[in-house]
Amino acid sequence: MVTLELLRFLFQFNLWADLRTLDASSSLTGEQFTRNLGSSFGSVRDTLVHLYGAEWVWNERIQGRSPTALVSGATFPDFASVRVKLEEMDRYYIDFVSRLTPEDLDRVMHYKSFAGDAFSNPLWQSLHQLTNHASYHRGQVVTMLRQLGVKPVSTDLIGFYREQAAAARA
Repeated sequence: MVTLELLRFLFQFNLWADLRTLDASSSLTGEQFTRNLGSSFGSVRDTLVHLYGAEWVWNERIQGRSPTALVSGATFPDFASVRVKLEEMDRYYIDFVSRLTPEDLDRVMHYKSFAGDAFSNPLWQSLHQLTNHASYHRGQVVTMLRQLGVKPVSTDLIGFYREQAAAARA
């Protein structure tokens, strides 16, 4: 099982890694940002929107609702609009997990998939899934940035550990 301490750490890491990914993506032109590169969600924009959308969907499920679709990349006209929503959702989760109790983690969530299939699992599993899922898609963004000729940054967990250790020594 995942502890509150680990979840709090993972959501801090998630914010750090998303910010680095956003910073690396910020130099893209509008055309590059929306260019279909054949990845799971096509473009850098659509992949970043998927990161936000997945966090939004899981929050809806945590709140007892079952959305029937992901957020569309087309609803985000530019990089700034994606950045605002992803950062906002990342900070929401940091606040959310900071208020949880150990008992909250075991609360069973009941929700439906987009296809209408019923599922249930403890809250801690959904929260852990969220941070793991984001790492996967940030890796896709790194590949797309390379395809677009932009120098990507590392979002490896060890980099976060090293940065945190350096900050503690300062």
